[in-house]
Amino acid sequence: MAKNSVIKGQTAQVIVVGGGPAGLTAAIALAGAGIETALIAKPPARPDTRTTALLASSVTALDMLGVWARCREHAAPLRVMRIVDDTGRLVRAPEVKFDCSEIGLDAFGQNIENRHLVAALEARASELPSLRRIEEEAEAATTGDDAARVSLKSGNSISATLIIGADGRRSLCRQSAGIEMDERDYPQSALALSFSHTRAHNNISTEFHTASGPFTLVPLPGNRSSLVWVLDPATAEKISALDDMALSMEIERRSHSILGKIAVEGSRGLFPLHIATAQTFGQNRIALVGEAAHVMPPIGAQGLNLGLRDAATIGELVAEGGGVPEMLARYDDLRRKDIKPRTLAIDLLNRSLLSDFLPVQGARGLGLYLLDRIGPLRRAVMREGVAPTASQPRLMRGEAL
Repeated sequence: MAKNSVIKGQTAQVIVVGGGPAGLTAAIALAGAGIETALIAKPPARPDTRTTALLASSVTALDMLGVWARCREHAAPLRVMRIVDDTGRLVRAPEVKFDCSEIGLDAFGQNIENRHLVAALEARASELPSLRRIEEEAEAATTGDDAARVSLKSGNSISATLIIGADGRRSLCRQSAGIEMDERDYPQSALALSFSHTRAHNNISTEFHTASGPFTLVPLPGNRSSLVWVLDPATAEKISALDDMALSMEIERRSHSILGKIAVEGSRGLFPLHIATAQTFGQNRIALVGEAAHVMPPIGAQGLNLGLRDAATIGELVAEGGGVPEMLARYDDLRRKDIKPRTLAIDLLNRSLLSDFLPVQGARGLGLYLLDRIGPLRRAVMREGVAPTASQPRLMRGEAL
């Protein structure tokens, strides 16, 4: 992968703006299919300390792209997903367990630290001769009837028939395409960190539903797990400021000691919760992937998995060829069928936890009761979660582009 070889007026078939997991995946998929691709992304200022629960279909896609073998040793399989009502409210839902063996899988997915995933993506990208890495910052994107252009802060520029905007929630590409976002802020923040513990997690992910949001423990290799803890912002700030010993004790208490003695490690991330969806996912020679297209709360392992499906879908459509306007219309249709229902489901679940309205609490409890008691319904929900019927691009099915 050539770096910084751009000169004024240079061209590629496709430009990808943004070097996070979704952008890297899109660039690798395209370049792996022999499409001349330019990836515009400055190296991150600091490493990503978060973790991602990759669903089985996402793991399949990464395997097809030659990425997964480079990072699988850093991942832990998720074989059981457990939901526990810890709201303390009058209406309580039953505990529900989802076991991957019920639908014939070895694991629902794999939990991995983002730094290992990004390192594997970078390593694979460096091998592809059709991929050029431009380690500069994009300053502007302009589009016309026949081509699109990205101007760089250095004064250089590069043109292509299509731009893929993978440049995050403040996307320059989205603004350049004239695409608006439907968005909402939640009165919540998420504290994310990793920790070691004395009891084995047995590859069980446990999500405690609390009155402030989910408290989710997800396995990592060995006796380690990651935590995403959703709280009101003031409480989140207070807890995040605790020293390591006090925070470890608080996590142990909130987790009811199911993992034994806990010791937090590394840095902590604190993120305000926000939900947003682009009004269209592609227009004016620009396609949006990842958080440029949708921002999700860290609930239900949806965010990055949606982004990887974005990347796989646009890669497949570009590889098939055809006119850009028709391709973007098709991309918008395919991604809308996947993103919109999941955004609605996550929004309703999150708001149901925050609601003190008894009928809402009752509806949430009834839904979990039915999942617990009705096997065919539970299995259908599990299959849809792992491999959504509305959007299964070829890479997710284990097929080459």
